[in-house]
Amino acid sequence: MGFKSLFLRPWANQVSKQIGQWSANALKEQENIFTQIIRQGCDTQFGNDHDFANVKSYEDYKQRVPVRDYEGLKTYFDRVVAGESNVLWPGRPRYFAKTSGTTSGVKYIPITSDSLPNHFGSARNALFHYFGQTGRGKWLDGKIIFLSGSPSLDDTNGVPTGRLSGISNHLVPAWVKRSQMPSYETNCIDSWEEKLDKIVEETLHQKMTLISGIPPWVQMYYERLLEVSGKSTIKEIFPDFSMFVYGGVNYEPYRAKLEELVGGQVDSVEIYPASEGFLAFQDIPGERGMFLNVASGLFFEFIPVNELGNENPTRLRLHDVQCGVNYLLILNTNAGLWGYNIGDTVEFVSINPYRIIVTGRVKHFISAFGEHVIGKEVDEAMQLTCQALGARVVEFTVAPQVTPVEGGLPYHEWWVEFDEIPADLDRFAQFLDREMVKQNIYYDDLIQGSVLKPLVIRVLKRDSFRAYMKAQGKLGGQNKVPRLSNDRKIVSALEDMKVTLP
Repeated sequence: MGFKSLFLRPWANQVSKQIGQWSANALKEQENIFTQIIRQGCDTQFGNDHDFANVKSYEDYKQRVPVRDYEGLKTYFDRVVAGESNVLWPGRPRYFAKTSGTTSGVKYIPITSDSLPNHFGSARNALFHYFGQTGRGKWLDGKIIFLSGSPSLDDTNGVPTGRLSGISNHLVPAWVKRSQMPSYETNCIDSWEEKLDKIVEETLHQKMTLISGIPPWVQMYYERLLEVSGKSTIKEIFPDFSMFVYGGVNYEPYRAKLEELVGGQVDSVEIYPASEGFLAFQDIPGERGMFLNVASGLFFEFIPVNELGNENPTRLRLHDVQCGVNYLLILNTNAGLWGYNIGDTVEFVSINPYRIIVTGRVKHFISAFGEHVIGKEVDEAMQLTCQALGARVVEFTVAPQVTPVEGGLPYHEWWVEFDEIPADLDRFAQFLDREMVKQNIYYDDLIQGSVLKPLVIRVLKRDSFRAYMKAQGKLGGQNKVPRLSNDRKIVSALEDMKVTLP
């Protein structure tokens, strides 16, 4: 154990002990946060508009504050962006996290002085908790890289504004900054391909011990390192590499390829950060699911996904959730988000402690025929198929084909970039379809009822998805390829990249 890990171990033990206490008292922690944010929200325009002064219980709150997304709260956000104080939260934000929207265009998510510890203390807590639990802190004794967006910030009426990952770079503590890679100048490069080359140049001969990022972009980093170095595995380049931190997408479809590139398994921690808050992190190494961040300024609500579209869907506190139910995640935060629909869906895999998996995005689904297929289902079907047949997939997306040009029944169309195209693609497609039938009973009904025919696979050329993301101006950083679309916009853009098979 090096000096830094030895010095920080008592702190890590203390953090781990505190997280254990939060876990044991999760419901009480949520009650305390609810009381606190309502009290502070009373002194805001939103609080006045929604009669916070008379909110004495969660039931009172639900009667006064409806569930809304960014567009539903846009008049309030616009006033905050324009420079008004005390609109959604006392005072003005410290930062705006800038992210892409839907009908509203760019979204400006406030980060306040009160919410900063949630955003920028939770990642530390996740890693220190891991250290405290396992005693493995070697990753602290070398260089650390966060593959992220540019840290350059704009000014929005006096409030620094940028991507969440860019804001994070400005708040890294000094003891981490000395170990952080790449350089600030390199991190500010806009072109992902140019930036990647420079990152490889700067890190190739360093003692890298922790690598963090979204799996597809980490894969590009690994591949470029191997190309430049002439080595066979990342472990040959970075023999001290001992911690991989990831989030943003399901890791399982990428695991086999990344472990092949690395040359074996590396300890990992999954995290669930978002512009709206740091929501969860993996609390037990190797255990499925992430611990809900119950004591960090976020009050969580949950709506059963099968009630979406209802005029008055059921809204639940943490007290009332159950395992195995798909919920829409609703946030109330110390940054002034109230009844805020983040657009993510989650499922509890444990309630002692409260541990979740992310099942998808509300806007990323297929329900052209009433099947409502979600991201978790296609991910698991693909993962199980690849495991059973020894196949490896680089990336994929799924869309409905409602009116096939060849005639016949409609179907789900899977556009897949393989690491190596399976010798028997028909067998692969049949196995994948059987797994989808197991994942989604409505899909099963449609297949059995001859409303849909079994899925069809379109094979894509190497690097098709990277080319697509580049064409969309979303190559690198925190951007992700949607697994599912209820329309054909994405797959239409991939049409020219399709492999013609014999």
